[in-house]
Formats: sequence, structure tokens, C-alpha cells
Amino acid sequence: MLYYKTIIANDKNQSYREEPVMLQIAICDDEPFYQEKIKVLLKQYFAKHDLHYSIHCFLSGEAFLAQSQNSVKYDVIFMDINMENLDGIQTAIQIRSFHSDTYLVFVTAFIDYALEGYKVNATRYIMKDTLDIAVFECMDAILQKMRLEQVSFAFIDGERKLYTDNILYVESRKHKSIFFYMSAGKSDAGIVQYQIYDKLDTIEQALLLYGFLRIHKSYLINMKHLHRLSNYTAFLDTGEQLPVPRLRYQAVKETFISYKGAL
Repeated sequence: MLYYKTIIANDKNQSYREEPVMLQIAICDDEPFYQEKIKVLLKQYFAKHDLHYSIHCFLSGEAFLAQSQNSVKYDVIFMDINMENLDGIQTAIQIRSFHSDTYLVFVTAFIDYALEGYKVNATRYIMKDTLDIAVFECMDAILQKMRLEQVSFAFIDGERKLYTDNILYVESRKHKSIFFYMSAGKSDAGIVQYQIYDKLDTIEQALLLYGFLRIHKSYLINMKHLHRLSNYTAFLDTGEQLPVPRLRYQAVKETFISYKGAL
């Protein structure tokens, strides 16, 4: 089984243990035959590697983009290029406008589209007549690149393990800190809140190595979900806007630019 590191955090120390991975996968293809073929191959791959997973299928780019959270929800997206109306490249451009870290895999029967995929930083470009081999090779490469970690906190309603990538931001309110967490299992916007009696300073130290940035005395954000900075405001890929003080703005901006350049 593939494992990732879990960090158990509190105000005194950190310890580590291994936990299994849960991957969120999307398949967007207007041909049901190939959609099902990719799904079957992925199930075989995940069974072989003893991985936990969730697969959702879409028959068009419009259907995928109809729910805005889809652009930030999935770890890997298998995207057909040659679809009617909104093709795979156009769909990918919109996905990238929200979220730069999703692994995009273009699937097509036409080799002429290969160069187009690199415009949106596609992870792989695979032909439909090579799926039996290409899907497995593709997932091997992706899993080597992914940093899959969790952090555990003693929240008011009990200890919970959260994917670090799915923590949007943490807000300090009076004597509590509130985690805003993207939960793919929810039917609404997918954002849930977890409260903890702990200082934001302590939480910042626990998350410092995982791409979190203190933009305000009351806000600690995950730079993975920071879409842009403008006019002393942090715009998240979920559409939320958080204030950045003038005195802190330049330092925040420089840290974010450095982070994006290191990806």
C-alpha cells in the first residue's frame, strides 16, 4: 500500500505516523466507451496498489465546470481534448484560472493536439489507443510527484486528521481558531469549519513547512489556494477574499511569488 506521513500536532510537540492515501479523480470525456475504459483501468491500478480513491465522471467540459468547486476538488483530472462546444483545452484553461496544482492528463485520439496541452501545464498527454499501458505509467509518475500529508489537531468536537492540501485557511476569533476545510464529501460548496482552543501562532508553527502563510494577525492561509493578491486583498481560488494589512502586504506578496516560482 502507498502511504503518506501524518503529523500529529499540538502546542508541545509533533509526532509522526503513516496513514493511507485517499485520491480524488475526475474523468471528463464525451465518449462513454473511453470514459468507462479509463475508469476500469484506474480501478485496476488502485486495487493493485491498495489505494483509497473516489472517481467521478463528466460527459462535457460544461458539466465539469457547472460546479465551481470541481476546479479545486480533484487531485487528478483525465480530460478528453476533442469534445463538442467547450473542448478540453478551453476547459483546462478555466480550471487553471482557479487552481494550478491539479494534475491534468489529456486523453485524445488525435496526436495533432499534443502541443496544446503544454499551454495549460498538462502533466501527461496520452493517446486513446495506448490507454492500457499509458494510464498505469501516468499514475506511477503522478504519485511520485504528489506530496500527500495530513495533520491532526485536537478540535473542540474531537481529534481530526485533515489533508494539509485541503485546509483553505485558519482564522483567529477571540480565544478560538477556526479551520476552513475543503471536504470533497459534502454536497454543498464543500467547506466545513473545525474549531480549536489554540492560538494562531501555535497553528502557524505546525503548518509552516506545508505552504501556509500568515497574511494578517487573524488569518493563516494555504498558498496552494491563493489565486492572486491585489489591492491589499488575498483572493482565494474558492472566491473568498481576505484582507492583507498595508504594512504586511509587500512581504506577503514576495513570499507568494517565491512559493509559486518553486512549484
